[in-house]
Amino acid sequence: MMDKYNRAGCNGSRRSKFGKNPKNDKSFLYMVDRIFKLSTTTTTTTLNLDKTTSILERVMFILENDLCALLEDHISKNWRPTPPPPPRKSSSFGSLQFQLQDHHERESPKPGNPDDEDDEDDGLLPTFSPEDLSVLNKIVTVMINVGYHTECCMAFTNFRRIAFKTVLQKLGYTCMRMDEVYKMQWEFLEGEIATWNRVFRHCTSVLFNSERKLYNSVFSNQPHISRGIFSVIAQAVIVNFLNFAQAVVLTKPSPEKLFKFLDMYETLRDEVESVIVLINDDGSEQCAKDLGYELAAAKHGIIEAIVAMFYDLENSIKGDNERIPIPYGAVHPLTRYVMNYLKYACEYKATLEQVFSSQYCMNHYLYIDNHNNNNNNKGTSTTTTKIQENNTSSEDQELDETPKKSPFVVQLMTIMDLLDVNTERKSKLYKDPALRCIFLMNNGRYIVQKIKGCDDLHESMGDNWCRRMQSSLRLHHKSYQRETWSKVVQCLNPDGLQQQGNKVSKQILRERFKCFNSMFEEIHKTQSSWIVSDEQLQSELRVSICSLVIPAYRSFMGRFKHHLESGKHIDKYIKYHPDDLETLIDDFFVGNAMSMPRRRT
Repeated sequence: MMDKYNRAGCNGSRRSKFGKNPKNDKSFLYMVDRIFKLSTTTTTTTLNLDKTTSILERVMFILENDLCALLEDHISKNWRPTPPPPPRKSSSFGSLQFQLQDHHERESPKPGNPDDEDDEDDGLLPTFSPEDLSVLNKIVTVMINVGYHTECCMAFTNFRRIAFKTVLQKLGYTCMRMDEVYKMQWEFLEGEIATWNRVFRHCTSVLFNSERKLYNSVFSNQPHISRGIFSVIAQAVIVNFLNFAQAVVLTKPSPEKLFKFLDMYETLRDEVESVIVLINDDGSEQCAKDLGYELAAAKHGIIEAIVAMFYDLENSIKGDNERIPIPYGAVHPLTRYVMNYLKYACEYKATLEQVFSSQYCMNHYLYIDNHNNNNNNKGTSTTTTKIQENNTSSEDQELDETPKKSPFVVQLMTIMDLLDVNTERKSKLYKDPALRCIFLMNNGRYIVQKIKGCDDLHESMGDNWCRRMQSSLRLHHKSYQRETWSKVVQCLNPDGLQQQGNKVSKQILRERFKCFNSMFEEIHKTQSSWIVSDEQLQSELRVSICSLVIPAYRSFMGRFKHHLESGKHIDKYIKYHPDDLETLIDDFFVGNAMSMPRRRT
């Protein structure tokens, strides 16, 4: 029968008049029923049976032709091809050379509300009129009642598959082979993933509902067939989406891909599981079981890729052996990269908790299996086992804390510890101890501000960790004061100025002022080019310098200035008023070398 249909073309040109006239339809259906009864009666002769069977086949061919024509008309008549959206080329993060962009727009379209779609796309386009639905219902009812349910279901299923594929293309999603996905460059694949998420959510939350209603209308007298066809269509569509996800997982993981992978994981978690439940409730247990297996495989691949990206981030920090210090003690690009990365990652904290907990459980069972099956000392330690041992070790260190830290938080703290070690190592590249302290303060303050500015990250790291960081920053601040200003303030020490008869030595006094001027000017020249980008830290440093230097200078000058006033060239030694020093201190840490103006009281 299908061969006859293929020869006919089923393009609408051979449509019968069925469905055009209700009175004729009734007569036609009555005759079909009579022919069917004749073909099944035991008193019919062989010759008559052959005739009735041949007539019945011809009638079924006509009805199948009508069924296919109706279904095809609704694909071709209203189909308006829409080119897919241009691929996105912008990534949330740059490469591991730490090229960082300062913003990340998380794409998580709400179910049933895809972006940039017309209202007409709320259902599976094109829609069927009530008249067409009535005709389809009559055709399939007749074909199924007379024993042609296989042909009926095959024709209906094939065209609905084509219709669904057409609508997905209209929404911008193109079914690609796995090798095409694997070979695609990331800047283009990134856009395809965004489309995949958007269309997948729209499909499972909107299109499937429309499709199910269509089947329930057409097969209103055969609900079990309606459920079966829907299960087949839904499974085929979802498997195609899952194949795309599995192909993406095969691409090389890197930290900047994390957020797209998390979007995919959330889509699979939120959408596919609900469809599996729906199919299972319809009675298609095997179909639901098969889909569940496919879903588990896709989710497992994404979970492993996400965890691998975090370990790649770890390895990137460990492997960063740059030997050139960042000019002027500024925040290191690696610090910016890692902290922004973790901040944006924490937008997905709940999802990452699920991912790492799932991976931890899988590793735990694998670890136990390896341990129990180690009687013959077979197999070396796998990467998964190492992850398990690392997580176990990390948790052991936290036994005294309540609540116990989750695998994801342990991972965050591991990265933060590595970053701290890396920053400390980079600080040793500076020959100037004071600049080393500025570098440590810059990076430490940047880290603290990022953590405090992100509630999820702050909650993960905890108040104790932040307090330890603040304490470390205070120590660096004290070290900076000691390395920079202890010798300067020592110039203002009155000890040794008074000699025989408690007379002040003008020569020594001049040297003390000259020493102070020289050292202060050199520090001004150097440290005005240093960079402290955090305004609060910059202010704290200047205030602490002023509170240390200016009172000492004011006291020293007020006590000994009159000893030099009677001499010549006093401005050669007492060059600055205390207010001048405060103004000059405001030049510090602006990243611009300042020439020293000549000041005089």
